[in-house]
Amino acid sequence: MKFPEHFLIGGSVSANQIEGGCREGGRGLSVWDVFQFDEKVKNGCFELPYETIVKAAQDRNDALYPKRRGIDFYHNYKKDIQLFAQMGFRVFRMSIAWSRIFPTGEEEVPNPEGLQFYRDVFHTLRANGIEPLVTMSHFDLPLALSLKYNGWEDRKLVDLFERYGKCILDAFHEEVKYWITFNEIDATVHIPYVGAGMIKEKTSDEKQACWQALHHQFVASAKVIQYAHAHYPDIKIGCMSTKNLKYAKTCKPEDNMQCLLETLEDTSYTDVQAFGSYPPALLNKWKREGISVHFAKDDQETLKQGTVDFISFSYYASLVTSAGREEKDLSNSNLLVGEKNPYLKQTQWGWQIDPIGLRYSLNQMYDRYRKPVFVAENGLGYNDTVEDGKIHDDYRIEYVRDHLRQVMLAINEDGVDCFGYTYWGCIDMIAGSTSQMKKRYGFIYVDQDDHGNGTKERIKKDSFAWYKNVIETNGACLD
Repeated sequence: MKFPEHFLIGGSVSANQIEGGCREGGRGLSVWDVFQFDEKVKNGCFELPYETIVKAAQDRNDALYPKRRGIDFYHNYKKDIQLFAQMGFRVFRMSIAWSRIFPTGEEEVPNPEGLQFYRDVFHTLRANGIEPLVTMSHFDLPLALSLKYNGWEDRKLVDLFERYGKCILDAFHEEVKYWITFNEIDATVHIPYVGAGMIKEKTSDEKQACWQALHHQFVASAKVIQYAHAHYPDIKIGCMSTKNLKYAKTCKPEDNMQCLLETLEDTSYTDVQAFGSYPPALLNKWKREGISVHFAKDDQETLKQGTVDFISFSYYASLVTSAGREEKDLSNSNLLVGEKNPYLKQTQWGWQIDPIGLRYSLNQMYDRYRKPVFVAENGLGYNDTVEDGKIHDDYRIEYVRDHLRQVMLAINEDGVDCFGYTYWGCIDMIAGSTSQMKKRYGFIYVDQDDHGNGTKERIKKDSFAWYKNVIETNGACLD
């Protein structure tokens, strides 16, 4: 078996984790730029007290804040893209930093230096035969909008995002064919500061505010999609959510009912963007929990007219769920915590490794939506070691091989229309939740430690040559 002839395979990153250059080119601070690295943080930090955020925003000592430095892709993008081209990348999923285009989010005119930077990046990708896939908003809301409006809780952000989305579509529609509006849009409910820029002390009813903020994001996404379809019919624009795959702990009906209910909530985030309406299960959940989401006059029609062209998701691990209230052995999986699966191994960070779960997820998502699907994130974080200038990461090769086999089976055996796969963190970068460097995902090692020390030299890991061969053979070498 092979992948389809035009299968888009490559790598995935986010602006807030790689770019750096936070004081250059007119960029403003984002919500991630106020987190310092903390050795004590093991499973991630997604919110900070209001006073800490304000103090950090005023702090000019950027060395203390890992997301402000990234891996300096801002100055090294040409060399990094050449390395991606050497691996044979057909696609590179990246994001645009909203605050590099509109530093506070409220400017009337976009920042020309920011536009030029991304234009140069896209031209470099095209010159190296790599298709850009661009996420408009990847957890980097301009910090000013968080402090002034409490982020997406305020309806004002719908108009601001619409202006931003139209701006970058107008600027880059010739260079970028594939777009995603929001990265892991369900994060707004799970981690509201990072997902929506909402600060706990400024939020009177967090659960209510989270769903209202998410509704605002759905509407903003639909408005931008409508604009894209009307003005640039050749581009494809999709959604992206976290695939929180759950298995029932036993064959007890109660456990399976619990699994179904959690799965329906998981798919509801995509339902709104694919079908243009809220699913009954979610509306009933709101009613039971006393949540009242305000809809503006035209919101329902906007959602109906602004549906996506394709479905994308992140997949790292699966979890187990049950209906009982007994003490449970828990495990992390990206944004959620669930029960451990005794049949699975886990990573150094406690995420369970389940390649078959990716095939399961692809079938589940394609069967539900009947739209092309794309694996936007999948990868293994590991504390790699350098031995005589080399990084032997057989564990990463095994992880990717096992997951890609399942993608291939989903396509060839099950008939899933999956048109691409981008490995997350194809070059080492600042970890999202922990702001570490030692949690490394990449095929390319970056000589930088948790505190920013190092030469920033790029070194090819063993997985670099292996992934290159996968792309060259279109997956035939996986057998």
